[in-house]
Amino acid sequence: MQFHIKAPVFVARQLVKHQVGLVWNEVSRRYVDDEVEFYEPKEWRLAAENKKQGSSEETIKFSVTSTYQWTKQTYENLLSAGVAPEMARMVLPQSMYTEWYWSGTLYAFARVCNLRCKPDAQKETQMVADQIDELAKNLFPNSWKALRDGT
Repeated sequence: MQFHIKAPVFVARQLVKHQVGLVWNEVSRRYVDDEVEFYEPKEWRLAAENKKQGSSEETIKFSVTSTYQWTKQTYENLLSAGVAPEMARMVLPQSMYTEWYWSGTLYAFARVCNLRCKPDAQKETQMVADQIDELAKNLFPNSWKALRDGT
């Protein structure tokens, strides 16, 4: 299977850890000048009390729009000043969207989904894995069921 995925950098960095049986080709800001876009949640999950990582179901509202605007303007100012894109991109946050092509075997994507579709996976990463899960289930119902259920 092959997917073209667009997600925030922090999601991409969690998913790229899955490498066996998968090939990852990410679009680089060194070579493209597409509009910079940011992921901003409507609500921010609070930290879970009983975990070293993860989040609780409790949320707060908090806007970082002005931070994104300032960061984007700084990036554009650096480019306008002639700074190389490979350096200017250093000011962009992990919430910036990135895109990649992800190719691999059905078995490899099943391993990704077996880990990242679980309720304790980070919600944003789980959303990408859930979409892969749904597509694979529709395309390869019998094989996918066996790989996901272990039957």
